[in-house]
Amino acid sequence: MRYLKSSLDYDIPLINYKSYLISIFVSLAISIGLQMILPWPFGLIAALAVFAVYPLILRNRAIKKMGNMDRGGFFGQGQGFRYICLACSNRFKGAICPRCGSKMKRAEF
Repeated sequence: MRYLKSSLDYDIPLINYKSYLISIFVSLAISIGLQMILPWPFGLIAALAVFAVYPLILRNRAIKKMGNMDRGGFFGQGQGFRYICLACSNRFKGAICPRCGSKMKRAEF
């Protein structure tokens, strides 16, 4: 289980397992209810939408709980991609290495 480091002496769990299970069963009940109320294709579409949107909501809640901990986001968001030239090991942004002119590179996140 991941823990959120705090300035206090104890760690705060990011996910409360009991509330997570309750929310999963509530979303299941909502999607079954939608399938029973709405006609066939619309009920299925609504249930799939619930299962597609629900993890995004949980993810946003977890990110808000973590706050800004200077992690840089996923894959260094906000910084863009940097590349390392395979010929001369120069770090650069762009398509061609400015030092040697080689197009062979690997991505650095």
